[in-house]
Order: sequence, then structure tokens, then C-alpha cells
Amino acid sequence: MIRLHDTARGAVLPLAQRTPGEVSMYVCGPTVYGPPHLGHGRFSLVFDILRRYLTWCGERVVYVSNITDIDDKIIERAAAEGRPWTEVVEEFEAVWWDAMDAIGVLRPDHDPHATAYVDRMVSLIANLIADDRAYLTDDGVYLSVADVDGYGLLAHQSLEDLIAGGGDRAVVGSSAKRHPADFALWKFVKPGEPSWPAPWGDGRPGWHTECVVMSLDLLGEGFDLHGGGLDLAFPHHENERAQAVASGQDFARHWMHNGFVEVAGEKMSKSLGNFTTLTELVEQHDPRAYRLLVLQAHYRSPVEVTAETIAQSEAALSRLDAFARRSESLPDAEPDAEALRRFGESMDDDLDTPGALAGVFGLVTEVNRLLDSGDPDAAAPLAAAVRSALEAVGLDLRDQNAEFVDDDALALARARDEARTARDFATADMIRDQLVAQGWVVEDTPAGTVLRRH
Repeated sequence: MIRLHDTARGAVLPLAQRTPGEVSMYVCGPTVYGPPHLGHGRFSLVFDILRRYLTWCGERVVYVSNITDIDDKIIERAAAEGRPWTEVVEEFEAVWWDAMDAIGVLRPDHDPHATAYVDRMVSLIANLIADDRAYLTDDGVYLSVADVDGYGLLAHQSLEDLIAGGGDRAVVGSSAKRHPADFALWKFVKPGEPSWPAPWGDGRPGWHTECVVMSLDLLGEGFDLHGGGLDLAFPHHENERAQAVASGQDFARHWMHNGFVEVAGEKMSKSLGNFTTLTELVEQHDPRAYRLLVLQAHYRSPVEVTAETIAQSEAALSRLDAFARRSESLPDAEPDAEALRRFGESMDDDLDTPGALAGVFGLVTEVNRLLDSGDPDAAAPLAAAVRSALEAVGLDLRDQNAEFVDDDALALARARDEARTARDFATADMIRDQLVAQGWVVEDTPAGTVLRRH
């Protein structure tokens, strides 16, 4: 059974499943007001890797990740650009999915949109008001956090420590709040803003109300895992949990948060202006390099993204792709059971992808050694284990020359093969020297010349 760090309990614990053989996961998705940056890419990759691994282990995973399609930032961008807020949403939701496709993140089983759930949010808020867990002020409806058992659980702070508020506005709204940490469930309409009807006045839901309603609707009470970036633990996830507790509903049983992406030691974020978009990354680099970089760091640790770290990942990818090319002609074999056991042991230990990858690269070294010594039968089960493990974490191998080699180099490789077939070894050697001068490593295989970068 996989063990994962639970933010609420502050320990690595078994992921207890509500239903044997099934894992229910909710991961907070994007607010679609701009292009996603590498921080968004990291949380998407972390939970994609977890989902793929659990599926590889035989679990049925129900994966939900929402789209926040109404928010202050969406409204602000629409106003600044003089266009409808729905147009902003449409543009940047398309950008989001294009970016996810580019980095190989599987689509969720459900991708609920906040605007489709406003009626359910109104019902939740109405019940909280009726139970005196929520109250009206001059600018909206707020949850009374003092009435919520265990508020501050995810932040590991007492209510008295949480005087900065729920993060909705500069001073978190109205001076009529009962406690500084109370947060908005509903914001009354302002001129020019979209709104929906509610018994207490037209307006729109607060951000924290969206996810609690969507997750409970699609996954039910007591679902297995709620995830997201570390910056969401407080206030967003804390405030989701507070609404569920206040309404008497069992919420997520396990809370998982990934660390930040950093640039020069600072968190990458739109607000700091130090971000690279995922689109820029995939235009300039092999998209698989970012997945490999994410895999090489433990999910709870920060990841430094620089030209150097991406280049290191691309070099590691080249090694894996060279392995794929070299091993593609091996006889079919079942993956080595001991190798997969060790891989699973690392993955089950709080998703230790660095440890799992170290084992995979060790297998690659051993496969190459066995092939060098002329023992393909011994190499085949280990090579199959490498492919199976990489499949489990969503890292594709490319074993075809055409995917990496430019047309001119391919033409030279074909000319070299023709010269060797004609036993014109002087010409073949001349072409080899020409390719080496261009930076290629030239390998002779039964299938012909294979080119790879150093």
C-alpha cells in the first residue's frame, strides 16, 4: 500500500481507501485568467504521476480537477482589456488544456466548472446561514471560523494565531466580521461584474466555496485524497475543509501538497513576475524534460528550474532514448520481478520518484553492460522492467531516429548505410567523420546507422 505525507497529520501514512481497489482524488485546477506557468505544470505533473502509478498498480482512480472560471482575477483582466469575462475564460482554458496535452498530463475524469455549480453553492451557504455558521455583512456572506472544530488543522496553527484572515481581500472584507479569519462565501455584486441570484442578494461565490461543493458532488463524502500546491494548504484548503465541517459533511481523508518551483531561490508565481509559461518551455525544450526534472526531485521539495537543470534533464533523456534504441530489438520478455519490486518499494514510500529513477538508471547501466558482453537474453527482462517503470510514471521513450535527427543528418546516415552495403568503407568512414564533426555519436546496429547526441 502506498504511503503519502498527510499535511493535516504531519506524517507519512498509508493512503486509506474508502472503497478497496479504488482511489478517489480531487486536485485543485487552474483559475483561467492567464497562461499557466511552471508551478502549475509541476502540480499537474506530480498528481498525474501519482494517478498513473496507482493505475499501473491496478487501482481504479477517479480523478477530478476543476476549472475556476469566475474569480476576481478573471474579472480584473476582462475589465483591463475591455472584453467579456467569458472570453477571457474561453481563451485561457484552451491555453491550459493545450499546455497539459503538451507535457503529457492525462485529462481528468471530471473537470467541473465553478459557474456550473453556483446553485449548489447557494444551497450550501443557505444551510450554513440557517445553522448560524455563516452570517451577512455589508459586502457579502462570511463563514464564522470560530464555530468550526479544528480550524487551522492544515496550517498547524490555532485560531488565535490566524489573525491575518482568509485571504479574500486586502483586509479580508468587511469590518463587521466576527473574527479576522472569517472568509467570504458570497460576494455581493458590484457594477459591471457578473452575478447570480441568491436569497440574501445577487453576487458570486467566493473561491473557497467552489471546490468543496464540486468535490463532494462528484466524489462524495470522505473521498480519499485532496491535493494541490503547497500554497493552497492555507487558506484555500483550510477554508474548503471548514465549510464541510461546518455543514456536517465528511471531507477529504488525506491531504497531499507538492513543493514550489523556484527561480533563484524564490517561488515562481505570476504575482512575482518571475515565471516561465509552459508554452514557452515546450517551444524551447523537449516537453518530457520537465516531467523528468519533476521526477528527479521529491514532490515535497522545491524544484529549481534553470537552463542548466533543464539541460541536465534533456541529457538524461538522451541516455534513456539511446537505451530505447539499443534495446528495441531484444527478444520479448516479462519484466524482471525483483526490479519492479524495488521500483514499487520506492514509489510506495511517499512517492519517492528520485529513488525510483535511480533504480531505473541503474537498470539501464546493467542492460548496456549485458548487451556489451553479448547476453541479450539476460538483458531483455531488465529492459522490459525499465520500460514498465517509465510507463508507470508517464515518461515516454523515443526509439526512432526521425524523432531526434534532422533531415540532413538522416540523409548522411542513409548514405553511410548504402556505402557500407556496397563495401565502400572509405566513403562510410568519411561520412562517419562528417557526422562526428557535427556532434553526433555514430552507432552501428543490425538495423543500420543510429545517431544520438553526446
